[in-house]
This record gives sequence, structure tokens and C-alpha cells, in this order.
Amino acid sequence: MKTAHDLVAAAKTHVQEIQVAEAEQAIREADVLVDVREADEFAAGHVAGAVHISRGMLEFKFSANPALQARDLNILLYCKTSGRAALAAVALHDMGYLNVRSIAGGFDAWTAAGKPVAKPEAPPFE
Repeated sequence: MKTAHDLVAAAKTHVQEIQVAEAEQAIREADVLVDVREADEFAAGHVAGAVHISRGMLEFKFSANPALQARDLNILLYCKTSGRAALAAVALHDMGYLNVRSIAGGFDAWTAAGKPVAKPEAPPFE
């Protein structure tokens, strides 16, 4: 029986990961930056400009959104440590997307490198 770790390790052999040092340039070049973590993780802080599409809804959201239908989109993914992003990248490749990469080490590596973190503003309750 395969474990989640086995699946991630296999996925990473098929995924192009970029290092955090190259991530800011890759973000500028991406058509879409996708945070595949859960909603509470995204709300606690995320990379500026990222859209939230949790790993569990990825295929459905990409299939349903006309803006995400072009198979030549330049897609950059990240999660907490890069496992879910690797699985998401493989799924998108299987769907026919041609330019999918992920950030090695994920959001943890991003924050460890001192990169900026965006947080949604709480609505005023006045």
C-alpha cells in the first residue's frame, strides 16, 4: 500500500519545482499563482497575488472557470511544504495543462526566507 509520502515523492519526480530565490520572478511571469492549502491556512497568511483553490477542489475549479481553461497558462502553485502542490501539479498536467510549476518548500520556505506575507483584511464591524 502506498502512503501519502509515497504519492508525493512520485509526484515530485514529474513536477518542476522552483527555489524560493527564483519565486518572485516566477510569480511575476505566472498567469496565475495558486495557493492549494486549506481556507484557514490561506486566511492566516499567503503570498500576495495568490488565488485560493484548495487541493481538494482544484480540478473542479479549473474545469468550471473559463479564465483557467487555456492549457498554455503559466501556473505556479504552492502549499505549506510542497507536497500538496506537487500532487496538484500532477493533476493539472493530467488535465492537459502544459506550464505548471511549484515552489520548492512551499509557504514555509517562503516565510523562512523572510518574504512578504499578505493577510486578508478583516471587515469593519462598526
